[in-house]
Amino acid sequence: MWDELVIYSKQARIEPVRKGLTAWCTLERTQSALNGENMYGPDPANPHPMEGFPQVCFIKNTVKNPNIIIGDFTYYDDPEDSENFERNVLYHFPFIGDKLIIGKFCAIARGVQFIMNGANHNMAGFSTFPFYIFGNGWETGQPQSGDLPYKGDTVIGNDVWMGYQALIMPGVKIGNGAIISSRSVVTSDVPAYSIVGGNPARVIRQRFTDETISTLEKLAWWDWPVEKITQNLPAIISADLEALPDE
Repeated sequence: MWDELVIYSKQARIEPVRKGLTAWCTLERTQSALNGENMYGPDPANPHPMEGFPQVCFIKNTVKNPNIIIGDFTYYDDPEDSENFERNVLYHFPFIGDKLIIGKFCAIARGVQFIMNGANHNMAGFSTFPFYIFGNGWETGQPQSGDLPYKGDTVIGNDVWMGYQALIMPGVKIGNGAIISSRSVVTSDVPAYSIVGGNPARVIRQRFTDETISTLEKLAWWDWPVEKITQNLPAIISADLEALPDE
């Protein structure tokens, strides 16, 4: 999200922008406390949880396609119509039936796109041109069932951060806690809690030890009640595994 704030504050440095937004959030929390409200995070049913900042959208509330499934608190950050996330899901034809599944608490930067199975052409013959779609005698080129490549559903885990203009190819599975670098082209599965980048994307490094990753996967904090998440927020955003409750 900070990338977008800097773009729209070209004459400013990142710290003033960050401090201004932090102050705004602090003011919101203080006002809620004065009003006697329970502070368990934003309402996941509110499309724009940051008042006066519509470029951030909880897209579970705005996606209409039944084959796009979004988890609570996952947001898309785009100053140009953040509600219309579906425009970034390409070649997603209902007669194919593939799904895009994105977990909870994911951060999706501006311009992230998903190529779905409808983009695939038959590569087994001499020509990849889809003659059959134009009719007028070319229907004889209709592929048979199974001729077109099909890679299955695209599945993004929980707490995944996808950077500016990352491109996710059909059927990719991205594990929990992964980070996708800006403008990466993700053509294969991404392990949980790894950082990938490049074209094609490769693992740059693992964020934590295997033991820590295994523990985080078992804890699955993203499935906790929001009250429990709120109570344990300092531990969740730290790297102190012992500070997290066992269950």
